Amino acid sequence: MPDPSRRFADQNCSIARTLEIVGERWTFLVLREAFLGVRRFDQMQADLSIARNILADRLQTLVAAGILERRRYQDHPPRSEYRLTLMGLDLYPIVISLMRWGDRYQTEHGPPVVLTHRACGREMTPVMACPHCSEEVTARDVTFAPGPGAVPGTHPAVVAARAR
Repeated sequence: MPDPSRRFADQNCSIARTLEIVGERWTFLVLREAFLGVRRFDQMQADLSIARNILADRLQTLVAAGILERRRYQDHPPRSEYRLTLMGLDLYPIVISLMRWGDRYQTEHGPPVVLTHRACGREMTPVMACPHCSEEVTARDVTFAPGPGAVPGTHPAVVAARAR
């Protein structure tokens, strides 16, 4: 059982702080539903076969974090739907990266879903690219250095990079 006093949010690490919000088992599947255009609780619950209380908790966490917003679409009886905010839309590359990894390593017969670029109508596989030269970037193509938020408590490898 994890130590509840050891929270990711207490670490000076953007990944750890992000996992504090989206690191729970069902959260990325809820986000997948939102990116597929599913907005209503009952439809998400049916698609995911998730317990209602767990889905309600995940949605509440995502709304509180500003990733989803809850909008009323019916007054009698009161019903709401969930929509991605700009912050939520910024999670798209992460969701697609998880999908791409799963397509490569976790499928036997190819990807269960393919992406099509609306502008040209062609099937595509997104890649990470440098915003300056447009060249594809992999883990071997990047180095790291302490940023302006590197304070005591930052990961030791980042602090060590400062000395290089």
